[in-house]
Amino acid sequence: MEDRRVFARIAARFPLRFLDPRSGRDGEAETVDFSANGVGFVTGKSILAKTPLELWLNIPDKHDPFYTRAEVVWSESLSGAEKYRVGVRLERAELMGLARILWLKRRD
Repeated sequence: MEDRRVFARIAARFPLRFLDPRSGRDGEAETVDFSANGVGFVTGKSILAKTPLELWLNIPDKHDPFYTRAEVVWSESLSGAEKYRVGVRLERAELMGLARILWLKRRD
């Protein structure tokens, strides 16, 4: 599969909450990576591709959670666990969220 990413991914682990506004189904997850136009995360709930999501990323920088909207691009079961790795495309490029994460990474 060809990688068509425009923005580089940054490894970043922090809590995330999500909500499917159509069904009202919500859940919790942990991010794996982040870019200006996408987020990868792991959750205990299966989520179908093309599901719209509202996301609240709890970036540990003493600010309110970062809110954005996204659509699931892919989801796969992780072997040996009832967990799912999910990739979402953000509705629009989120440079402010990316800047907050880069600021944290610089301090590490």
